[in-house]
Amino acid sequence: MNNDIQFLKDLQHELQTQENDWQAAPRYWSIMDYKWEVTESGHEDRVVLYDSDDCETIELDDYLKEILEGDRRDEFSEDEIEELESEKEYGTPSDIYNWIESYDDNSRFYPIYEREVSIIAQNTMFLTKEEAKNHLELNHYHYSPKAHTYAMTAWRAPKVERLIKILENFDWDSIGNKEELSK
Repeated sequence: MNNDIQFLKDLQHELQTQENDWQAAPRYWSIMDYKWEVTESGHEDRVVLYDSDDCETIELDDYLKEILEGDRRDEFSEDEIEELESEKEYGTPSDIYNWIESYDDNSRFYPIYEREVSIIAQNTMFLTKEEAKNHLELNHYHYSPKAHTYAMTAWRAPKVERLIKILENFDWDSIGNKEELSK
């Protein structure tokens, strides 16, 4: 019993002294992560190319590096390379895709427009920010490199609010004293 009371006292101290990340009480922490979602042209954060021969995608920037700086440069004439460099410098992703269709497509590359969206990682709920940080550190391989802790409010959750208030304000020493008196 004493170990449990000490745990609650330590938790209480942590709840009272931790950062609140500007989040209203009752607060808890989760993991905010990011994923790529298909969107319309003009609303994208990036363009990937779907290679129908390999059934894989490649980011447009990586594709450009392959041709302009990599092993595939010698597959194209100097005029074609100059045109691609110009499209990269001054054009749009659509202009680059038009170049691909003209010189490297063979009906195998298709552009996919994606935007990065934030998501709350499923099955993550922590009473303290430190516990959320530790979880992320120990389980980083389940998340993107941009994942981070994220404070949330248990809005209109009266039982959660009452529980957290009890954890933050209860006099845990009073239980310890009664336990010693009963011996």
